[in-house]
Amino acid sequence: MNTYTIDLALRPTTFDLWHVCLAGTVVVLALLLITVLISVILGMRRCKRHVPAPVPAPAIAPQPEIKVVEKIVEVEKIVREPAPEPVILKEATPDAALQLLSLLQKEARFIDFIKEDVSAYSDAEIGAAARVVHQGCGKAIDEHFTLAPVSQDQEGSRVSLHKGFDAASFRLTGNIVGEAPFSGTLVHKGWRVTDLRLPKLTEGHNASIIAAAEVEL
Repeated sequence: MNTYTIDLALRPTTFDLWHVCLAGTVVVLALLLITVLISVILGMRRCKRHVPAPVPAPAIAPQPEIKVVEKIVEVEKIVREPAPEPVILKEATPDAALQLLSLLQKEARFIDFIKEDVSAYSDAEIGAAARVVHQGCGKAIDEHFTLAPVSQDQEGSRVSLHKGFDAASFRLTGNIVGEAPFSGTLVHKGWRVTDLRLPKLTEGHNASIIAAAEVEL
């Protein structure tokens, strides 16, 4: 068996046409490879330069709020108004009124003055009698009643009555138009009883006798 030994240190000493062509082909391929690589690198740089800036997403305009309008269909109901409550009238007990007349008669001879025919008397005589009646009535009222004015404002001053004012405490006069609030002039401050001190009646007392008939013996 033959053995071949290759000496790698040997160098060709001559170049024939075949070697020239081979060497030329290698050089051409190397140049092509270099050209392709340069072209690829330049193309990548150009792509980086010409990459368009990211276009911001268009702002989404706020959508108009859609309100759902609920149609409420009101069904008309025929509701009968309740009948107004009957006005309950309080029966006034006559004893208190009779007591008051009795007190005015006792202190000021009020009934005598009212029942007297004063047409035959002069103004001076009537004035003198009225003074006595006035003093006696004031004494009876102050002894058995405590009075206070309804309004604390001065008579003749401007006052305002707002909606919901007590119609029992304030009486409107003049040109009444529209609804409260009202503004007007206080003509009279009014009076209210804050305390009542009528004497108690004994059982069997006849309160209708305002003044007993007097018999002198």
